[in-house]
Amino acid sequence: MRRLFPVTDQTPSAAASGGESAVVSGVDREWTLDELADAYAYPAGTGAGTGADGGARPWLRANMVSTLDGAAHHEGRSQSISCAADMRVFGTLRALADAVVVGAETVRQEEYRPARAREAFAGRRAAAGQRPAPAIAVVSASLELDFSLPLFTAALVPTLVLTGAAAPAERILAAEKAGAEVVIAGDGAGADPERVVRALADRGLVRLLTEGGPRLLGQFVAAGSLDELCLTVSPMLTSGYAQRITGGPAPAVPERFALASLLEQDGFLFTRYRRV
Repeated sequence: MRRLFPVTDQTPSAAASGGESAVVSGVDREWTLDELADAYAYPAGTGAGTGADGGARPWLRANMVSTLDGAAHHEGRSQSISCAADMRVFGTLRALADAVVVGAETVRQEEYRPARAREAFAGRRAAAGQRPAPAIAVVSASLELDFSLPLFTAALVPTLVLTGAAAPAERILAAEKAGAEVVIAGDGAGADPERVVRALADRGLVRLLTEGGPRLLGQFVAAGSLDELCLTVSPMLTSGYAQRITGGPAPAVPERFALASLLEQDGFLFTRYRRV
């Protein structure tokens, strides 16, 4: 893997002191997990007591993959357009997060399991006051989920289910019986994107990562709730009718994001954009 942006002028010997700056631009080599974690660290201002009202200031980043022709998946799964380096970035982003926010359809399609504790990140998470693994937070209006799955019954950190006040009472009960925490984050049938972010922050979950799917990510974009997009550009062409990484109603005015970093390996581009 090599860094293409931002450019650093450090020599390998000068950079050997560690941290994000230890990765010299243009040098193609295997990165350690610590180097990846430094490169993708959440902003220093994220966390308890850093908001304008003295409460927790959340930061919502998305991690998605797309082909050159804009497909977010191939035949319903993203794995076939990914690669080993993309999965290392995927694992690192998860390991840095307090909670992984995901839509119900993606849970079903990708066969989600609970996040696991990883020894390589244990010290970093402990120092940040995080639990051993991120919570999975599933956003669903109907709660038509299989609550017998390990995602709900065997999670190291209890799975959250975020929904609206009109969600079926029997499905709420089923979720709670399975061990999930149900969070009402909307007045209607579904959860409101802004209230999802705030409800998680109120529980101390401020380093947020969403893995989609496209409909959920589109809702966060339309609501102006997305702070950062980590997009892997896969050097593949799939044609077909696959979704883009976002879907749903468009915001009134397109929102501008700025390039924060760009990495490359084997033709895959690992981009990171932040809200201007």
